[in-house]
Amino acid sequence: GIAAMTARALEDGADPAGLLNEGLLPAINRVGDFFEQKKYFLPQLIASAEAMKNAIQVLEPHLLREQDGQSMPVVVIATVEGDIHDIGKNLVALMLKNHGFRVVDLGKDVPKEEIIRAAREHHADLIALSALMTTTMQEMKRVVDYAKERKVPAKIMIGGAVITPDYAQEIGADAYSRDAADAVRTARRLLGMD
Repeated sequence: GIAAMTARALEDGADPAGLLNEGLLPAINRVGDFFEQKKYFLPQLIASAEAMKNAIQVLEPHLLREQDGQSMPVVVIATVEGDIHDIGKNLVALMLKNHGFRVVDLGKDVPKEEIIRAAREHHADLIALSALMTTTMQEMKRVVDYAKERKVPAKIMIGGAVITPDYAQEIGADAYSRDAADAVRTARRLLGMD
C-alpha cells in the first residue's frame, strides 16, 4: 500500500523531496543497518527495496521537476559475461536508483565491449560489476583491463558472492562492495559525494 500512501501524502501537500530525504531514505538505510546486524535477512531486504521502488515511482515525476538540472552520477551496472545470476545485481541497481543515482542496467551475461560502450555512451561516473561464480570472476579483470586500455575514466566497483576486497585490489578495481547497502555507501565515497 505504499504507493497509495505516498500519493495521499502528496495530495495532502507533503514535499516530495522531504518524503524522500526525511522518510524513505532514512528508512531504507535503517533496513540496510538491520541487514548488516543480521536482524533482517534477504527476504526483508528485497521486500523493503520493492516498497521503496513503488514509493519512488510515485515521487519520481515530482522530484524530476524539482531537481533543476542538478544531475546525479550515472552508474552502468552489469553481471559479467558467462554469468547468468542477477538477483544481487538487481538489488544493487534498485538501491542505487532509490538513492537518486541514474542507473543503466545492462542485465546479465554482458560482454566487456558492451559494458565499456555503454559507459562511454552514457558518460558513466561508475561501472558496477557483479559475478557470482569463481569461473566468471576472472571476467571482471578483463573488463577492468579493457576499461583502462580504452581510457574510460569511470571508477569500477565489483561485488558478488565469491568476490573479496583482496580480489578487487588484485585486478585493479577501484572498490569492492559486500552487498546492496554497502554499494550505495561505496559509490558515494568513490564519487566524492560524502
